[in-house]
Amino acid sequence: MKRKVSLLVSLLVGLMVLLAACGGTDSASTSGAGGAAATGAAPAAAVEELTIKHQLGEAKVKKNPKKVVVFDYGALDSLDKLGVEVTGVVQQSLPAYLAKYKDKKYQNIGTLQEPDYEKLSSIQPDLILISGRQQTAYPELSKLAPTVYVGVDTKRYMDSFKENMKLLGQIFGKEAAVETELAAIEKSVKDVQAKAAASNKNALIILANEGAISAFGTGSRFGLIHDVLGVPAVDKSIQVTTHGQSISFEFIAEKNPDYLFVVDRNAVVASTAQANAKSLVENELVKKTKAAANGGIVYLDPSYWYSSGGGLVSVAAMIDEVAKALK
Repeated sequence: MKRKVSLLVSLLVGLMVLLAACGGTDSASTSGAGGAAATGAAPAAAVEELTIKHQLGEAKVKKNPKKVVVFDYGALDSLDKLGVEVTGVVQQSLPAYLAKYKDKKYQNIGTLQEPDYEKLSSIQPDLILISGRQQTAYPELSKLAPTVYVGVDTKRYMDSFKENMKLLGQIFGKEAAVETELAAIEKSVKDVQAKAAASNKNALIILANEGAISAFGTGSRFGLIHDVLGVPAVDKSIQVTTHGQSISFEFIAEKNPDYLFVVDRNAVVASTAQANAKSLVENELVKKTKAAANGGIVYLDPSYWYSSGGGLVSVAAMIDEVAKALK
């Protein structure tokens, strides 16, 4: 009898050990194979990498980059409009409408012509956005981080602008928001084109700079007025250069435009009052033009036209200024 009881006890103990071993194996298996599920953490998703082709080359950019530095103010106003935070900007010559970026929480990355390479190296950016003023620095910048050129091609202004905006939308996952903004801008363009066609008036665009003036025509940095909005140029032979064709006030009087659009460079680079440009421009010769006689001398906001341009905010504002000027 004792033997039977002893045998039964041994069998029960053996069974308990076997069950415990199986249970331990199951537990370890759950923790090992599904450890993420056990702790509630999901496996890290692979970051999508985009191959971006631009005017200066090609860059591989991770989607939704975290540390973004921006040299181009048009790109900056676009990212601001889209709600994308940036790490560094050029603070020295920020347009008035982007003054929020003077805050200390944003890194100052140099000047428009001279990037601060030491600061950029310390930031270790995920993306650098540049335009024409930084074009020569592209080789060095691209060694530090993926660098993308987003300057507007003035010979194909709207197509170039839209391409840049869609590119930003793709990089930051803001495609739908970009399309909405572009649709609104396209409608404004068509409205101004219709207004320009109905008025049948021409225009001359000038830049006032420290007592000198230069003219800009079709295909120029300010050629949006002619090429996109449809306001005819009073002179179609104006040379296309970065700083415009140097002219005299006699030239303005001779061409006698219906509209004279003025960009005051000093107002942004020297913080001088726009009244200085007005006193320079509205002299006895210019006062005899149709533009002066009919209230057609228009002082454009240089924050948009000279400092930035090519952004969702600046382009919309530029179109609006011309729309308000046309009669």
